Amino acid sequence: MQVRKRTFTGDARRAQIIAATIETLGRLGYGHTSFAKIAERAGLSSTRLISYHFAGKDELMAAVVGHVHEKLGRFMHERVSAQPDARSRLRAYIGGLVAFNAAHRDEMEALMTIFLSHPGEAGSYGPEEEIRTLSHLELILREGQERGEFRAFDPFVMAATIQRSLDGLPFLLRSRPGLDLELTARELETMFDLATRAEP
Repeated sequence: MQVRKRTFTGDARRAQIIAATIETLGRLGYGHTSFAKIAERAGLSSTRLISYHFAGKDELMAAVVGHVHEKLGRFMHERVSAQPDARSRLRAYIGGLVAFNAAHRDEMEALMTIFLSHPGEAGSYGPEEEIRTLSHLELILREGQERGEFRAFDPFVMAATIQRSLDGLPFLLRSRPGLDLELTARELETMFDLATRAEP
């Protein structure tokens, strides 16, 4: 495979293609997201401009997943790392992920569409990604227990329960697009604060 030197213009074109792919996935679904549809949405004169940057659909889908994960990671780090204690970090994690879903619906819809329609291939979510995702929450929970902020519980089970409730948001938004996400964030923050905090 030929390795092309990255340029500012090339990076801008790749970003344009990824953005158009995200929009196309959200509106047409995985099966109808072709290079032709992406080129049309991006305003490109030819699908060859996509093929120049991405060897095929698998590589493009992996780029979309990487793009969303990178953006989500930066967003969550800023929200969570600024908090002074584990209890605040847990609330920030929950509220931050809900807020990201609210502000980036197209990206999260695209991510879900890829995972559901393209399992086991480029950009898929497997056991390693699961463990890596849960490890961030587990760390917050273990630190809170060590400092007496949280009660005794299994950090892995609690982390998985919290994460699954958040991962389901794109599904809820499909069936209830008008869902009040600010209220949802408050409810989830309160529920898991009550479920984890130490007795007074």
